[in-house]
Amino acid sequence: MPDKSETALIRCDACPVLCRIRDGQTGACDRYGNTDGNLIRVDPLVVMQKTGKKVELADQGRAWGGNVVTEDSHFVTGVGSGTTYPDYKPAPFIIGANVAGVDTVTVVSEGVFSYCGVKVKIDTDRYIGPETAPVFANGEQVGHVTTAEYGSQMLSLGGVRHLTGGSKKEGRITCDTLLKLCNKNAVTLDVEGGAQVIVQAGMPPIIDGDKEERMRVGCGSATIGIFAPQWHGKVDEVIVVDDHITGVLTEHQAGQFLEMPHSGIRVRGRKSTPGRYFQVADHGSGWGGTDIIEPLDIISKIDAKKAYPGMTLLMVSTTGQDSGWFVLNEKLVPEPAPMPDNIQEIVNRIAENCEPALCTVLFMAGAGGSLRAGVTENPVRLTRSVKKKLTKVTSGGAPTYIWPGGGITMIVDVMDMPENSFGYVPTPALVAPIEFALTLADFEALGGHMKSIIPLETVLANRDVTWLEEKG
Repeated sequence: MPDKSETALIRCDACPVLCRIRDGQTGACDRYGNTDGNLIRVDPLVVMQKTGKKVELADQGRAWGGNVVTEDSHFVTGVGSGTTYPDYKPAPFIIGANVAGVDTVTVVSEGVFSYCGVKVKIDTDRYIGPETAPVFANGEQVGHVTTAEYGSQMLSLGGVRHLTGGSKKEGRITCDTLLKLCNKNAVTLDVEGGAQVIVQAGMPPIIDGDKEERMRVGCGSATIGIFAPQWHGKVDEVIVVDDHITGVLTEHQAGQFLEMPHSGIRVRGRKSTPGRYFQVADHGSGWGGTDIIEPLDIISKIDAKKAYPGMTLLMVSTTGQDSGWFVLNEKLVPEPAPMPDNIQEIVNRIAENCEPALCTVLFMAGAGGSLRAGVTENPVRLTRSVKKKLTKVTSGGAPTYIWPGGGITMIVDVMDMPENSFGYVPTPALVAPIEFALTLADFEALGGHMKSIIPLETVLANRDVTWLEEKG
């Protein structure tokens, strides 16, 4: 007699792990389970529902019945759809619908992405670490620091080499880190030679225990250009301290346009153009992303031929979080003094013009050959259709950007996607929703699986469905 527990086992073919699942349990990914000997997708299918808005119309001689301007429409996402990886058979749902009189097809699946990662934008001027520095999670390298951009630091995390090219532990932790970030959860990252950063999509970064509040209004030079007319006639010199470009008002073109005389106050660093200085200090968590704690430390010289006792000096950071007011004494040494109200108002305006500091997580993945085979027997035709913009690619209903060049390499903002859109398989790899929408005629032309098309109404009627209102 065979063991009853053995006969209750079923094999899941949703991914190459091929889990053997007992009745009442789920596979290693927690996405598929055994219910009375049947393999089922545990999570419900997510459908985006676009609802029309009621609009008050001007009286044009006829009564308005109160109907919505646009009738309700539905978009089946890949979230909860299941997968057919590796796609030796058609995608889980190939849905036919009529939209505005046009016959359309939406191919809905969950892709298993070994070639994937995230790009993380961290709004801060703080120094988080040197470019190309390794980034660690739970002691394993999961990515690196990449180029800093305007007011933000950037991380590149994941990728096939961390997922499958290193040790099993590195791959497991990399997958777990990506999964948490893509599902909008917080992760703690350690940058070699730099800071510890807590990152969560849509939330302020926490850097070495301090929560960031705002990103800079601009570099030091841009800040000079923006606020020079407001400072004119109220202060003799302004120095905007910045890790990248420190600005000096009276030397700057903006100050010269206002015919301000040079103050004779010079700063350290490498002069770029008049009033713009590079490398005034090292990187750090002080003023303007530098290691400066005492702002007067960046002053290299005060020219007695131009400066004079009583000259006023404002020093301020690019976020307005740090500021100081100084008056030159008889020896031309700047001394701290109470900041005038009209100057404080402008410092506050710098802060007002700063965007809130947030973390942005962009999922990036390549839709490879086997995934495309779930759409058509000739995968290259799908690629060409996408490149020609005949096929629209979405992820969980969210818009994607498709990289130029070969393949279907997509980027999507996880904040635009439904909650818990992502899963994983223990290979390790991330599982993400993907949808291909096109006209029925174009689907037939690219050799799509025409016999697998089912009406939208059938999907909505015969499946556990979660309804979400489309954003925007």
